[in-house]
Amino acid sequence: QVQLVESGGGLVQPGGSLTLSCAASGITISSYVMGWYRQAPGKQRELVATITRGATNYADSVKGRFTISRDNAKNRVYLQMNSLKPEDTAVYYCKATLIDTYWGQGTQVTVST
Repeated sequence: QVQLVESGGGLVQPGGSLTLSCAASGITISSYVMGWYRQAPGKQRELVATITRGATNYADSVKGRFTISRDNAKNRVYLQMNSLKPEDTAVYYCKATLIDTYWGQGTQVTVST
């Protein structure tokens, strides 16, 4: 059974930082395209960042502020988020794609004073 479990979300002030973690079980993430997506209230789910064996890709809105990384030994993917803005508020989801696609349950990130 495949599980992706996100953690690390919370409430942070504008300009602050958070690191999200996605722990995978039932798959070996080194074989997968791993990604972070987010969904704000009333909006569609959107790509934040992806990482493959050799490359990373970011949405324009987070370039220079967010960094995706993976630790294959721990079977985890991370999203380091710096200089957070109120518009980054959303539920953040981890996604694993190979032949099948798997999603985590999401973790809430709220950027507010």
